[in-house]
Amino acid sequence: MSRLTLRLPETLHQQLIHLAEGEGISLNQYIVYALTRQVTLAYSIQPISEEEVTQQKQSFAALLDKLEQASPSEIESILAEREKVEAEAELNSEVINRLQQRIHERSKT
Repeated sequence: MSRLTLRLPETLHQQLIHLAEGEGISLNQYIVYALTRQVTLAYSIQPISEEEVTQQKQSFAALLDKLEQASPSEIESILAEREKVEAEAELNSEVINRLQQRIHERSKT
């Protein structure tokens, strides 16, 4: 464990004490909880507005239009620019195959 000394405005300190008491935990536990929650928010899924969804759809449609007019080398260049992420450990080939099968079955109906 690490130690961190903070200087807090008195009003914030009192608010934190009140919140910790309301939860029935120590001030230290509450601050660790609050900081952990804040850091975790950066990695959680956040809803986006309808406007953003519309903008993403328009961007995707524009990309498809560009791809229809692009040469194979241009397509490779565009694909090379996309964001690459590591697959989750649980997302193995068996799971992917089942998902593709479901998608295929639903697209028939």
